[in-house]
Amino acid sequence: MTITPAPGPGSAADDGPTTPGSATCSAATPAARTTRRRIGLYGGSFDPVHQAHLALARAALDQLGLDELRWMPAGQPWQKARPLEAADHRVAMLELVIAGEPRFTLERCELGGTGPSYTLDSLIELQNGEAAADVADWYLVIGQDQYANFTRWHGWQQILQRATLAVATRAGVTAKAPDELRRWIVDNAAACEPVRIELAPLEHAATELRRRLFAGEAATTLAPQWLAPEVASYIARHHLYAAGPASAGSESPVSSPARH
Repeated sequence: MTITPAPGPGSAADDGPTTPGSATCSAATPAARTTRRRIGLYGGSFDPVHQAHLALARAALDQLGLDELRWMPAGQPWQKARPLEAADHRVAMLELVIAGEPRFTLERCELGGTGPSYTLDSLIELQNGEAAADVADWYLVIGQDQYANFTRWHGWQQILQRATLAVATRAGVTAKAPDELRRWIVDNAAACEPVRIELAPLEHAATELRRRLFAGEAATTLAPQWLAPEVASYIARHHLYAAGPASAGSESPVSSPARH
């Protein structure tokens, strides 16, 4: 399956779902586009939020033509082995970086629970909270590794019926879908076809960022290349990531651990 470029504002995806009138998939008819909002969900640990996260978020706004992008920090993702920084700190850093963009909002629905958080549960909760079932087209912004392992996600078939996957890909890199996902989309008319968010080459990974912080490098020296200056100042002021081993595995926004 080749995922298509994001359709942009006012247009339908060429390879959109086969049910244009679907309440939540992204390929609504052009007439419906005039009355339907586009909402993106961007989930992750954001530990800490860094410049590559912002680059992806801005690309999603522009390429998907979103009316709103909801940053959804995870409580305790079910596949995250390492402990996360306290949610209050992660939320505070997110609030700093989204303050200048009115289409960025903070979604706290995964922070209140005590058990693992699942994307499907959050998506259902958020969609049920809308005024009506057909008020918006929903996009789930994910990375290439998440896409390649999407059939391991809890309730992945239901997610595909409720939202369009928007897969972040670097220029010249093809995102590979699992065979099971390709077959299921072909066989299920209600499934939403994935779309692509194209990104410039990125060098920032949260694992390397935390390694440098844990090694004693001052957060303020990592701004603005790695961190927004206001985030770097917050980390320094609260002495975050001052000690502890960096986790294994990349956590860039294109290739990120699961929070499914």
